[in-house]
Amino acid sequence: MSGFDERENAQETKFVMDAAKEFKAEAKRNKALGVWAAELMGREDADKYALEVIMADMEEAGDDDVFRKLRKDLTVSGVDVSDQAIRDKMNECLNAARKEVYGLEA
Repeated sequence: MSGFDERENAQETKFVMDAAKEFKAEAKRNKALGVWAAELMGREDADKYALEVIMADMEEAGDDDVFRKLRKDLTVSGVDVSDQAIRDKMNECLNAARKEVYGLEA
């Protein structure tokens, strides 16, 4: 195997590993969002609801599916929280999850 092939394989391996880490970080974010929203809604089944949020993220690429689920469920439950507050919490949870998954300092 040539040096070029080895570098190419190393790059592909790194890409796959990075994608797996990002997927794990997003799942951790969604779990944290589910627990947060469940608490706001006064639900006692926070872990079950967090799983629903994780599953909602599988509907389409990007974060809009998670946002829509949270927005809808919070509204139906009568929780007064702005779209910006939801987006801010999504970013906060993703940053915390990435720090944990990538082993970065808090």
